[in-house]
Order: sequence, then C-alpha cells, then structure tokens
Amino acid sequence: MKKTEELLLEKLTSEKMTFAAAESCTGGLICQRLTAIPGSSSAVMGGVVSYAVGVKENVLGVKRETVERDGVVSEQCAREMACGVQKLTGADIAVSVTGIAGPGGGSAKAPVGTVCFGAAFRGVGKSYTKHFPKELGREGIRDAAAEFAMRLALDILENASSEK
Repeated sequence: MKKTEELLLEKLTSEKMTFAAAESCTGGLICQRLTAIPGSSSAVMGGVVSYAVGVKENVLGVKRETVERDGVVSEQCAREMACGVQKLTGADIAVSVTGIAGPGGGSAKAPVGTVCFGAAFRGVGKSYTKHFPKELGREGIRDAAAEFAMRLALDILENASSEK
C-alpha cells in the first residue's frame, strides 16, 4: 500500500501542480516526507518552518491581530499561514500546521494534541482543527498532524479533479 506522501506526489505530478507547506509543530516533517521521494522537485516548491511568532508574522504574513485575538494555535492563524506560504512560493496548493505537540504547553483552550490546519487552493483558504490523543506523545502527534495535512491536500486535489 502506498504512503500518503507518495499518493499526494503522484496526484500533484499527474495534475501538473505544485505544493508548499507552512509548518509549526511539525517542524518540516511534511516537506521531509515528500522530498524523501525521488522526483519530488517537480512538484514541491518548498516550505517554511514557522515555529516563532515573528516568522509567522514577518515571513508568512499572519496578522498581529490574529495572533493577539485568536492565538497561534487557531484556525485563522492556520488559514493565514497557508495563504502566506502559497503567496511566498507561488504553489498551486499549500497547507499549514500549527498546534501543541506536547508534552507541555497545553491550556484549557488548547490542550496538548490540539492542531489547527490550513489549506489554500484556487483562491480559497480553509481551516480545520483536530484533537489528537496526548497519549500519542510528541512524535506521534507530529506524525499524525503531518499525515492529516498531506491527506487534506490530497483530498482537495481529488475533489477538484472530480469536479472537472
């Protein structure tokens, strides 16, 4: 059975589309998994590891008001991150991940395992929140978040293909 990154890369290649990612809690894991595949340079434009708030704001264009009002672990921040990396790289589709992988850092509003995702495609930004079990541990949450983000991109592309 093929891995999600292989399926995503095949879809991107067959559709002649490009991809980018803005990653916070996954720390570049999405781009690492994709670029481990030979030939990925035909579709992967790049990524930004935006762990610091300043990078989210100054590189990806996340609004300071968003950070102050909603926080960095929010759907609005994730949506702005995805749109920002898409604009920065010129990719056809972009995803973003921002969350709390733990073991510390959680709050009542956003406990460990809370991850927000953004996607930008054809001028539309979308966002989602998932709550992964903290029992997965830091690496498990990061892996699950990277997997979800790539599956999200793949689902968006497959739905766009079926609408043709």
